[in-house]
Amino acid sequence: MRTRDPKSWMWAEALAMLQDAERLQRQFFQVGPAQGARWEPPVDLFENGDELWILVALPGVPEGHLEVAIENANLLIQGDRPLPRACAGATIHRLEIPYGRFERRIGLPRGRYRILQRLMDHGCLVIGLRRIGE
Repeated sequence: MRTRDPKSWMWAEALAMLQDAERLQRQFFQVGPAQGARWEPPVDLFENGDELWILVALPGVPEGHLEVAIENANLLIQGDRPLPRACAGATIHRLEIPYGRFERRIGLPRGRYRILQRLMDHGCLVIGLRRIGE
């Protein structure tokens, strides 16, 4: 009778536990509506004289699902990335793209600002701000 190598046995047990955990996650946790923000999109911020340009990576987010506002010294971006209809009720095998409500609060450099421009370009929200005073 041959004994099993302890390293092989440990790896086999670890893999079995991971598979069980993934199965349980798929079984009990499904993408659904959320009360608060579930994720934050990445941003880039550029300053050029009296203008600030903010790029927010939001592929798959319809422009009608976005809210942009200046609150105190922050730019607030809120919205929702819906799960595509074709995926509703489907079994999830991998979910790396965040869906649901999001919120990003970006601290602005000193000054008061107004929104110059807001547009979607290749999956990025581009926001232009102009400084209107200190």
